[in-house]
Amino acid sequence: MLYVLGKYLLAGPLLWLLFRPKVLNHERLRFEGGAIIISNHFCVMDPIFIALVCPRWIHFMAKKEAFRTKLGDFFLRRMLFAFPVDRDNVDVTSLKHAMTILKSGKVFGIFPEGRRSPTGSMDHFEKGAAFLSLKSGMPIIPVYADPQVRRRCKITMAVGEPIQPKEVTAGRKGKPLEILTQVMQDSMTELKKKVEENR
Repeated sequence: MLYVLGKYLLAGPLLWLLFRPKVLNHERLRFEGGAIIISNHFCVMDPIFIALVCPRWIHFMAKKEAFRTKLGDFFLRRMLFAFPVDRDNVDVTSLKHAMTILKSGKVFGIFPEGRRSPTGSMDHFEKGAAFLSLKSGMPIIPVYADPQVRRRCKITMAVGEPIQPKEVTAGRKGKPLEILTQVMQDSMTELKKKVEENR
């Protein structure tokens, strides 16, 4: 309920006015069934931007440190459907929770860089998103958001074609986990170029 109130009645309309989102290939966010949405990560607003433009409800994974205060815990769990993850260790509990979300036909959101990029440039992708996609069989929907929103107070985003894990790894030499991770990164690089051309 709080997610709906925030997105459609409270924060959502205000953020649309402030940042005037422009989403290239927005129709690719209108899908059914479970999926993993990945995006670049440059500021704390990133999950909010994605939730704002996506018609589906998204369950995000966030660092456990952000849940330490009552306000942080309330906002993340109730407003963003987020759950904590230990970034410094292999967090089996969080991975299982993400798998449960996907198998129930819901949408899981993750930032494969692992941490925010202070410069806005994309860092090397970690393999968590690829692992979940291969394990669940769910497609990956790449979304690139323009880091220049900091200066422009307007955000341009681009949505890539769904990445089907079995299709992109079948018949290719190498470990599926590494192949899929590279395909994800290549897709995001292409989206970055499109966003820069359409600012």
